[in-house]
Amino acid sequence: MTYDPKYENKLRESGLRPTKQRIKICEVLFNSTETFHFTIKDLVKIIENQANIKVSLATVYNTVHAFNKKGYLKEIPINSSQSYYDTNISHHHHFFDEDENKLIDIDQNDVDEVMIKKTIPGKKIKSIEVIAKIVTDN
Repeated sequence: MTYDPKYENKLRESGLRPTKQRIKICEVLFNSTETFHFTIKDLVKIIENQANIKVSLATVYNTVHAFNKKGYLKEIPINSSQSYYDTNISHHHHFFDEDENKLIDIDQNDVDEVMIKKTIPGKKIKSIEVIAKIVTDN
């Protein structure tokens, strides 16, 4: 079975064999003009609703992690047990709305330079990403 070459290539470059389910994951993630944030469970629901096909949580998890490792997606850890993924891989920051469990982009120009005064021997800072957690103001 042949698939869209751009998705086949993206999967192969990520070390994955193109399958019907993985192609559908690619279509949902990369066939949109708008970037978006998602959890693994969110993505499973989107795929099943849009494509009307069953896809296992493990397939989505493994595919997303392969894309993240390759740099096609960005992981945004919210806490020790919750991560979101972003199809916008450019350098930017986020608001995390704790009331709605929603991640919102903040443009790089809307955050002043962050100064880190501590260093860790043998390590250098790769990037600084701000996540501002927000709640409804009562």
